[in-house]
Amino acid sequence: MQTATTTTGTRPRREPVWADGAPVPASAAWREGDPLGDRQLLSIGPLTLEGGETLPDVTIAYETWGTLSPTGDNAVLVLHALTGDSHVLGPAGPGHPTAGWWDTLVGPGCPIDTDRYFVVAPNVLGGCQGTTGPATNAPDGRPWGGRFPFVTTRDQVRAEIALADALGVESWAFVVGASMGGMRVLEWAVTAPERVRALGAIATTAQTTADQIAWAHPQLEAIRSDPGWHGGDYYDLPEGQGPHVGLGIARQIAHTTYRAAVELDERFGRTPQGAEEPLGGGGRYAVQSYLDHHAGKLARRFDANSYLVLTESMLSHDVGRDRGGVEAALGTVTARALVVAVDSDRLYLPEQSDRVAAALPGADGTHLIRSDYGHDGFLIEFDQLGPLVREFLG
Repeated sequence: MQTATTTTGTRPRREPVWADGAPVPASAAWREGDPLGDRQLLSIGPLTLEGGETLPDVTIAYETWGTLSPTGDNAVLVLHALTGDSHVLGPAGPGHPTAGWWDTLVGPGCPIDTDRYFVVAPNVLGGCQGTTGPATNAPDGRPWGGRFPFVTTRDQVRAEIALADALGVESWAFVVGASMGGMRVLEWAVTAPERVRALGAIATTAQTTADQIAWAHPQLEAIRSDPGWHGGDYYDLPEGQGPHVGLGIARQIAHTTYRAAVELDERFGRTPQGAEEPLGGGGRYAVQSYLDHHAGKLARRFDANSYLVLTESMLSHDVGRDRGGVEAALGTVTARALVVAVDSDRLYLPEQSDRVAAALPGADGTHLIRSDYGHDGFLIEFDQLGPLVREFLG
């Protein structure tokens, strides 16, 4: 990654090229007093975590579309991936740095039709867009920062169960999510089978593998090794002084796993970036510029501590833990199940979806999306995913 040297006090700091433009905030987390946008905030009170610690007052940020039916039977829960949030549908604007991330799948007349369903999308526990997380103030009035406790996928689902209780949703007509969201889908169906009538587990796994843990490890280390991280206590630092370099590197590593080799080779090849000269001239190849671009985008809309907390929660994911194994746990699920994989996914391999589909009593096998885009196919291949969801919901 091409860098430029700046000086902070007496410490030289290597800045990536994407940080040479507009200032990079120490954190792009939503903070109290920022515009709410379409968020709603709900306190669910204290939450005791699997690790034994208690968060004394948890707030869930969420968005809704459509109307809950008088019988409460038309509720759909949409669960976001690692760097997503509650803003599934709607434009970018105050409070929402990006437009809705699944607005081809959710909305009026869409496969998840908001004229038919009451759709709820929460920001995950430990996230950075309104739900209690590292950027939230602890009881002492300071951000939790590096003091924020370890949370698991099960903790996150327990928080979402409390949200469902508060909204009066006794059972979901459909719980759907991809990647990290798909992990919570499966955990929901095992933890509270009586509350999930149908599920959609997309490009996900029932149990994080050693390979996935290995890919995550250098991402975590990149953030923790950034001098701007300060042990997680960086929220009061000026622009440009937070852990944006480490967060950007983490994103670059992750993004490589989100896309497929065939796409990167065909799209970029060995082409230099513009007039830059990679061969001995310090310039970049086009694919390097592409990764720099995504690093800069994430650093300007996300929070490094949340990236750590959520990544570690994904590493904890194992629906079979203390339940007799994956197959035994999934065998208790009573919901109809739609299991979808992307054929070129090199992060959550199709065979992991095959394992899920084989163990779920209500699944009819794995539905395979054919794509050159890898894991991100669940965000891109609407022409394939949309009909699958529409047909499943009937």
